[in-house]
Amino acid sequence: MMKQVFLWGLLFWLTACEQPVFDVVDGPDLLPSDLDGKWLVINYWATWCGPCITEIPELNEIHRKSTYPITVLGVDFDAPAEDAAKRASILKMKIEFPVLASDPAPRFGYAMPEVLPTTVIIDPAGGVSKVLVGPQTEASILAEIEAE
Repeated sequence: MMKQVFLWGLLFWLTACEQPVFDVVDGPDLLPSDLDGKWLVINYWATWCGPCITEIPELNEIHRKSTYPITVLGVDFDAPAEDAAKRASILKMKIEFPVLASDPAPRFGYAMPEVLPTTVIIDPAGGVSKVLVGPQTEASILAEIEAE
Protein backbone atom coordinates (compact mmCIF):
# COMPACT_ATOMS: atom_id res chain seq x y z
CA MET A 1 0.00 0.00 0.00
CA MET A 2 2.77 2.43 0.94
CA LYS A 3 4.56 1.69 -2.34
CA GLN A 4 1.42 2.55 -4.35
CA VAL A 5 0.97 5.84 -2.49
CA PHE A 6 4.62 6.71 -3.15
CA LEU A 7 4.33 5.87 -6.87
CA TRP A 8 1.12 7.88 -7.28
CA GLY A 9 2.70 10.81 -5.46
CA LEU A 10 5.78 10.62 -7.66
CA LEU A 11 3.65 10.47 -10.81
CA PHE A 12 1.65 13.51 -9.66
CA TRP A 13 4.83 15.44 -8.87
CA LEU A 14 6.40 14.64 -12.25
CA THR A 15 3.32 15.71 -14.21
CA ALA A 16 2.98 18.90 -12.16
CA CYS A 17 6.56 20.02 -12.91
CA GLU A 18 6.82 22.34 -15.88
CA GLN A 19 9.48 21.48 -18.40
CA PRO A 20 11.49 24.45 -19.72
CA VAL A 21 10.42 25.80 -23.09
CA PHE A 22 13.71 27.61 -23.70
CA ASP A 23 17.19 27.36 -22.22
CA VAL A 24 18.51 30.81 -21.41
CA VAL A 25 22.16 31.86 -21.37
CA ASP A 26 23.07 33.00 -17.85
CA GLY A 27 19.55 33.04 -16.49
CA PRO A 28 16.63 30.89 -15.44
CA ASP A 29 15.11 28.77 -18.18
CA LEU A 30 11.74 29.94 -19.46
CA LEU A 31 8.75 27.80 -18.52
CA PRO A 32 5.38 27.59 -20.29
CA SER A 33 3.81 29.65 -17.49
CA ASP A 34 6.34 32.45 -18.18
CA LEU A 35 4.99 32.77 -21.71
CA ASP A 36 1.22 32.21 -21.26
CA GLY A 37 -0.80 34.87 -23.06
CA LYS A 38 2.27 36.81 -24.15
CA TRP A 39 3.66 37.90 -27.47
CA LEU A 40 7.24 36.82 -28.11
CA VAL A 41 9.63 39.23 -29.77
CA ILE A 42 12.61 37.13 -30.90
CA ASN A 43 15.53 39.27 -32.02
CA TYR A 44 18.53 37.96 -33.97
CA TRP A 45 21.68 40.03 -33.43
CA ALA A 46 25.47 39.88 -33.69
CA THR A 47 28.22 41.92 -32.06
CA TRP A 48 29.59 42.99 -35.46
CA CYS A 49 26.19 44.27 -36.69
CA GLY A 50 25.95 48.07 -36.42
CA PRO A 51 22.16 48.25 -36.80
CA CYS A 52 21.85 45.55 -34.11
CA ILE A 53 23.84 47.71 -31.70
CA THR A 54 21.47 50.62 -32.41
CA GLU A 55 18.38 48.45 -31.94
CA ILE A 56 19.26 46.74 -28.62
CA PRO A 57 18.32 49.75 -26.38
CA GLU A 58 14.85 49.76 -27.96
CA LEU A 59 14.41 46.07 -27.15
CA ASN A 60 15.74 46.63 -23.63
CA GLU A 61 13.06 49.30 -23.18
CA ILE A 62 10.27 46.90 -24.20
CA HIS A 63 11.72 44.29 -21.85
CA ARG A 64 11.77 46.73 -18.91
CA LYS A 65 8.13 47.76 -19.32
CA SER A 66 6.20 45.13 -17.43
CA THR A 67 2.88 46.59 -18.61
CA TYR A 68 3.38 44.99 -22.03
CA PRO A 69 2.21 41.38 -22.45
CA ILE A 70 5.46 40.79 -24.35
CA THR A 71 8.55 38.70 -23.72
CA VAL A 72 11.66 39.84 -25.56
CA LEU A 73 14.18 37.10 -26.38
CA GLY A 74 17.53 37.37 -28.09
CA VAL A 75 19.44 34.99 -30.33
CA ASP A 76 23.17 35.47 -30.94
CA PHE A 77 23.43 34.91 -34.69
CA ASP A 78 27.06 33.77 -34.34
CA ALA A 79 26.06 31.15 -31.73
CA PRO A 80 29.36 30.88 -29.86
CA ALA A 81 29.86 27.43 -28.35
CA GLU A 82 31.57 28.44 -25.12
CA ASP A 83 29.56 29.90 -22.25
CA ALA A 84 32.20 32.57 -21.59
CA ALA A 85 31.95 33.76 -25.20
CA LYS A 86 28.14 33.84 -24.99
CA ARG A 87 28.27 35.94 -21.82
CA ALA A 88 30.90 38.27 -23.31
CA SER A 89 28.70 38.94 -26.36
CA ILE A 90 25.68 39.71 -24.18
CA LEU A 91 27.72 42.11 -22.03
CA LYS A 92 29.25 43.79 -25.07
CA MET A 93 25.79 44.39 -26.53
CA LYS A 94 24.40 45.54 -23.14
CA ILE A 95 21.45 43.18 -23.50
CA GLU A 96 19.03 43.14 -20.57
CA PHE A 97 16.51 40.61 -21.92
CA PRO A 98 16.97 36.81 -21.96
CA VAL A 99 19.22 35.41 -24.68
CA LEU A 100 18.41 31.89 -25.80
CA ALA A 101 21.04 29.17 -25.75
CA SER A 102 19.78 27.75 -29.06
CA ASP A 103 17.86 28.95 -32.09
CA PRO A 104 14.06 28.74 -31.62
CA ALA A 105 13.35 28.81 -35.39
CA PRO A 106 12.69 25.04 -35.68
CA ARG A 107 10.18 25.21 -32.83
CA PHE A 108 8.11 27.87 -34.62
CA GLY A 109 8.70 26.74 -38.21
CA TYR A 110 10.53 29.70 -39.70
CA ALA A 111 13.96 29.79 -41.35
CA MET A 112 16.93 31.25 -39.52
CA PRO A 113 17.34 34.83 -40.77
CA GLU A 114 19.98 35.67 -43.36
CA VAL A 115 19.94 39.43 -42.71
CA LEU A 116 20.59 41.16 -39.40
CA PRO A 117 18.94 42.43 -37.41
CA THR A 118 15.79 40.39 -37.83
CA THR A 119 12.94 40.33 -35.35
CA VAL A 120 10.32 37.59 -35.37
CA ILE A 121 7.03 38.28 -33.63
CA ILE A 122 5.19 35.23 -32.30
CA ASP A 123 1.55 35.64 -31.27
CA PRO A 124 0.24 34.33 -27.92
CA ALA A 125 -1.06 31.18 -29.66
CA GLY A 126 2.47 30.34 -30.83
CA GLY A 127 2.15 31.31 -34.51
CA VAL A 128 4.51 33.52 -36.47
CA SER A 129 2.81 36.90 -36.77
CA LYS A 130 5.52 39.00 -38.47
CA VAL A 131 9.14 38.81 -39.57
CA LEU A 132 10.71 42.28 -39.45
CA VAL A 133 14.02 42.77 -41.25
CA GLY A 134 16.20 45.70 -40.31
CA PRO A 135 16.48 47.75 -37.14
CA GLN A 136 13.28 48.26 -35.19
CA THR A 137 12.17 50.71 -32.55
CA GLU A 138 9.95 50.20 -29.55
CA ALA A 139 7.21 52.05 -31.47
CA SER A 140 7.56 49.98 -34.65
CA ILE A 141 7.40 46.67 -32.77
CA LEU A 142 4.40 47.75 -30.69
CA ALA A 143 2.64 49.01 -33.84
CA GLU A 144 3.04 45.59 -35.48
CA ILE A 145 1.64 43.83 -32.41
CA GLU A 146 -1.27 46.27 -32.05
CA ALA A 147 -2.13 45.83 -35.76
CA GLU A 148 -2.88 42.15 -35.17
